[in-house]
Amino acid sequence: MGIRRVVSQSLVRTLGPERARRVRHAEVGLRSRLIAAMDVEGNHVSRQARKPSATTEPLSRAELIDAIGRQSPEGVSHRTEKSLPWASADPTAKFPKATWTRHQLLAGLHEQLRPRTYFEIGIDVGNSLAQSRTTSIGVDPAYTITAELHCNVRTFRETSDNFFGRADGLDHFDGLPIELAFIDGMHLAEFVLRDFMNTEKRMSPGGVVIIDDMLPRNSLEAFRIRRTRGWTGDIYKVHQVLVTYRPDLTLVPISTYPTGSYMVVGLDPTNTVLDDHYTDIESDLKSPDPQTVPQTSLERRDAVDADRVLGLNIWNELATLHHEHATPTREQVAPMWEQLRQLPTIWQ
Repeated sequence: MGIRRVVSQSLVRTLGPERARRVRHAEVGLRSRLIAAMDVEGNHVSRQARKPSATTEPLSRAELIDAIGRQSPEGVSHRTEKSLPWASADPTAKFPKATWTRHQLLAGLHEQLRPRTYFEIGIDVGNSLAQSRTTSIGVDPAYTITAELHCNVRTFRETSDNFFGRADGLDHFDGLPIELAFIDGMHLAEFVLRDFMNTEKRMSPGGVVIIDDMLPRNSLEAFRIRRTRGWTGDIYKVHQVLVTYRPDLTLVPISTYPTGSYMVVGLDPTNTVLDDHYTDIESDLKSPDPQTVPQTSLERRDAVDADRVLGLNIWNELATLHHEHATPTREQVAPMWEQLRQLPTIWQ
């Protein structure tokens, strides 16, 4: 038992609890004053001095947004204790309410596609990985899994760029291509585009890629430097890149809560168009804040309902193809994507 505890108990027995408390309070104050008096170099900061001045004017919202942008590097999503607080969000655009979450969409795809392989970038606490029941690989440089997992998984605590530089990265799949992928890594457009490019090279032509957070609800949410608690970064720009350079792909924005999902099918692992033009594309993507998201994107004018997507029969057909063939050809799966392209938007 420590000396201070023995003395404290003796004081309580001798003086009673209340008087003992006052003695301890006086002792703490005296000790603090002695430390300050002996601090000839001025390193000690008193408790009183640490308190913010009552006369300090709080930052306005505009000043706070500007200050956060000056103190934070691009792509940082978590703030330290000493950082400024998040700014309040802008009002969100008006669009029909999303009734599915991204994780419900993932769970539905797992159930219907029955993929033999699942790959994800951006594990975080494991909520997306928890939807998998198959052989899985997850990549994230700073994951902390708290969700209960039910899959045969191998995780890599490294950046996706480093992972794709590995020769053994997909060994866990025992030679099978990726059949379902979820990209939710660094929320900057050039990173997400690279993640898609590298993932497509390893996909089955009948595979499905889901990119998260492609539908920001206001432009502030899409800034490259995070200012608000809800944040997508500027990955919405990837849509126009794919429309421009990869018209062979089928692109399906899906209105999920909170910030949308983006399905890409019609994959071609041999296509090098994005690689050939990446340098020019990257320079265009890195436009500094502020970002201005097109109003049609904010309102989800081209987005479809998750329930309609999962209501199609093509997923069971794809599952059969994958389980009967090691890798179905693009010609075998191409007719299926027409059903996706014909889906009505959430506004119709």
